[in-house]
Amino acid sequence: MLLGLKLINSARLAVSISAVALALGLAACGDSSSTSEDTTGGEQGATSGGSDLSGDIAIDGSSTVFPITEAMAEEFQKANPDVRITVGVSGTGGGFKKFCAGETDISDASRPIKKSEIEICQEAGIEYVELPVAYDAVSVVVNPENDFAACLTVEELNKMWEPDAQDKIDNWNQIRDDFPDQKLSLYGPGTDSGTFDYFTDAINGEEGASRGDFTASEDDNVVVQGVANDPGAIGYFGLAYYEENQGKLKAVEVDDGDDSNGQGCVTPSTETVDDGTYQPLARPIFIYVRKEAIASPQVKEFVDFYLATDSKDLVSEVGYIPMAEEIYTAVQTRFEDEKTGSVFDGGSTVGVNLKEVLGKEEKAE
Repeated sequence: MLLGLKLINSARLAVSISAVALALGLAACGDSSSTSEDTTGGEQGATSGGSDLSGDIAIDGSSTVFPITEAMAEEFQKANPDVRITVGVSGTGGGFKKFCAGETDISDASRPIKKSEIEICQEAGIEYVELPVAYDAVSVVVNPENDFAACLTVEELNKMWEPDAQDKIDNWNQIRDDFPDQKLSLYGPGTDSGTFDYFTDAINGEEGASRGDFTASEDDNVVVQGVANDPGAIGYFGLAYYEENQGKLKAVEVDDGDDSNGQGCVTPSTETVDDGTYQPLARPIFIYVRKEAIASPQVKEFVDFYLATDSKDLVSEVGYIPMAEEIYTAVQTRFEDEKTGSVFDGGSTVGVNLKEVLGKEEKAE
């Protein structure tokens, strides 16, 4: 059975993020001479290679995408125990550094590849296939003792996090007059994180534009613990980490400030991402596959498994939002055709509609 997200978090806490390479060597737990039974039972996207597959797959990148990839790898290895998959968590930016150096086969990313990263990959002769795999809701959280910040507007979040707030905005009553005179502490992902890039783009209007005087970590669990232990704290990370830690944290509703849509305050959830109301903090998340690695049967079969519509149950189990079936189909076709490059051209995904973006690419061909 799929290990719970608590076990995932425990494993991540046990190892330094900068050096982590979580080996999912399930083969060591069984008899490698016996035929491996496909435990997916046809419900989790069974592979065609079965126990005939062997070899290594190296993955690194986003801590946000990590739970999905870890879950996919775990299930895939049950049917293919001679395949060894390692999953590192060095952040989206850190993952692309390794990927563009040819050190990994797959890169987890919570944002599209940047133009600067595209250039590095091009210089190294690394071609890649960009594959959306799920949706996420960047969740703003506060300490459970906070009984006043139930909903914040994008403007108020900007007031907290914009570069000009550094060394100036340090009290909750500076955000709203009726908030208490209480120290404001900020926690968030580090600058190598795709979540940091997305949040700053969505809230501050420019990717990477942020005050620097906050507690930053590529490990989302550090943010969880920081907010959980500080009554005046606020932080942000992917929906899965909020759902796993609801007993320690309180989610803040977000008002996008658009009076014309009448949405007002919206809670981060699967439902509000599906219906498009959780804006501007809903986003697609990705894996990037090195084209040369697709020639390796174990990589090809693993990515096929990852993209199978039946595998979307795994996406839900670890707290993320599956894509619509027609989007899965478009992404599968993109992989089968080994369509290289990025449909985002190093740009933003704030408010993006994947169906439209992928549809335009198909029409252009």
